[in-house]
Amino acid sequence: MAQVKFDLGQHLPLIASGKVRELYEVDAKTLLFVATDRISAYDVIMKNGVPQKGAVLTLISKFWLNYLTSQIPGLKTHLLSGSIPSKLPAEIAKEIAPRSMLVRKLKVFPIEAIVRGYITGSAWSSYKKTGEVNGKKLPEGLQESQEFPEPIYTPSTKAELGQHDENISTEEAAKVVGEKYAKRIEELALQIYKTARDYAKTKGIIIADTKFEFGLDEGTDEVVLIDEVLTPDSSRFWPAKSYELGRGQDSFDKQYLRDWLTREGLKGKEGVEMPDNIVQSTSEKYQEAFHMLTGETLQQALEKV
Repeated sequence: MAQVKFDLGQHLPLIASGKVRELYEVDAKTLLFVATDRISAYDVIMKNGVPQKGAVLTLISKFWLNYLTSQIPGLKTHLLSGSIPSKLPAEIAKEIAPRSMLVRKLKVFPIEAIVRGYITGSAWSSYKKTGEVNGKKLPEGLQESQEFPEPIYTPSTKAELGQHDENISTEEAAKVVGEKYAKRIEELALQIYKTARDYAKTKGIIIADTKFEFGLDEGTDEVVLIDEVLTPDSSRFWPAKSYELGRGQDSFDKQYLRDWLTREGLKGKEGVEMPDNIVQSTSEKYQEAFHMLTGETLQQALEKV
């Protein structure tokens, strides 16, 4: 785990290790999410990480989870608290506190709930070729980075580590998770996106698209928002002041890293080490997005943890 010196596995069972997060079991109903400083692009983890990235992702997610539950009646999330399990030694608890979330253990739906408010990225590529995105026919004459009249829901499969997610239709998503749950996931994803989009615009940020994950509370049969939420890793954040229709946009997210990999012919290659300037610029963009959204610098937020 980049930038974390202690081995949590000596104290809690490690049950999953993803591109960025480590998941530890606290008890039968509770997990500890710990965000590392690893960064991936094009489904490949870079050799080196981005300092404090894990803290930025966690603190942004906590900000959004608290904001969204205050704005959307009935929205349930997996977040229990920012507390660290008492069974961890004090020095470990102090170090991981800014990058950790204590969450409910839930049955995870095996789809990514992607919402697009603007046409960009793979959606733009698909539209240019076929006039469609995820099987949805779109109006003719759209320009790159144009806002849709209404956000569109474009689910994908949730691939295993090292594999690629695949775009699927809403009908296919219903076959994967069941029609009742698919409908609720789509409804929630669109509602959450719109709520976040409207808030972010007041802070000078355009959320072009994002992906959510959901779980099932089997006791109440409720669909619950889980995992990281509306971070620079799971979303495209654009600065509103430089937005211009008909071209690719400046970005607060991993696009800076993706662009460098593409320029250098390193897209999709394993074992890539980012040079210091790419690490520094990526870190600055993540922290700038955090500051604009929350009104606090990362340092100010860390002092409160």
